[in-house]
Amino acid sequence: MQHSPVCVETQPGGKTPLDARGQKLRLDVVDIFEHARRGHVGSTFSLMEILRVLYDDVLRIDPKNPRDPARDRCILSKGHGCLALYVVLADKGFFPAEELCRFCAYDGMLGGHPEAGKVPGVEASTGALGHGLSIGAGMALSARMDRRDSRVFVVMGDGEINEGSVWEAALSSGNRGLDNLVAVIDYNKQQSYDSTYAVQNLEPLADKWRAFGFAVREVDGHDLCALRAAFGDTPLEPGKPTCVICHTVKGKGYVPAENNLAWHHKSKFTDEDMAGLRAAFSCKRGA
Repeated sequence: MQHSPVCVETQPGGKTPLDARGQKLRLDVVDIFEHARRGHVGSTFSLMEILRVLYDDVLRIDPKNPRDPARDRCILSKGHGCLALYVVLADKGFFPAEELCRFCAYDGMLGGHPEAGKVPGVEASTGALGHGLSIGAGMALSARMDRRDSRVFVVMGDGEINEGSVWEAALSSGNRGLDNLVAVIDYNKQQSYDSTYAVQNLEPLADKWRAFGFAVREVDGHDLCALRAAFGDTPLEPGKPTCVICHTVKGKGYVPAENNLAWHHKSKFTDEDMAGLRAAFSCKRGA
């Protein structure tokens, strides 16, 4: 079943409101937190609209045949944001939703980073940051050699792209004109312990990707219409890989966590934490 919510006008300053489905998916994540009492909050919530739009409206995939050679591929290179991927994959029917509440359990299949071959729908094992674009470039090149029209989307974090392997893959992809490859940047401007400006300033980010041979578009990463249009327009330029820079808010949707580095990862949620998270999203459970 496809979900295509009505477009809403975005508010200035990245304050795009969440719709009922966006809140419901976040509440599914809260259910995981309730059982595991740990997890990456900031990255999971900043990613949600990016992954939701890809899986709802863009990717050519079949949950009943997750290894179909003709499928599109989506690699979550910033593997620590895996809870957003898990709830979307469960929602699409790749595995039973009951698995979500066994996250990080000794007998569960969902770990703290996604594992290919273990979790249906996961295309690459990620978590060691910086490898996803290299894997994706190989997949895109393979598709071209096999004359398949598959597209490959690689979702990366802004802190992740400090890694040199990302730029080696970008240089190679631009040189080979892999226009079936889409690099997606979750640009929330926060790393685990400080802002990207303090750790390693990325600006001018769009110009860097253009210099490596990519066609670039910048969007509000929580605006469903803008994301749908950007991903649907790929390749932005024939003969060039695409980079979509998504300006997001870390911890989007839960005000105490938004742009708050203390919520990058929680190794132990308190009862007060859980009550606050559940109250923020519970009104949308049946929407």
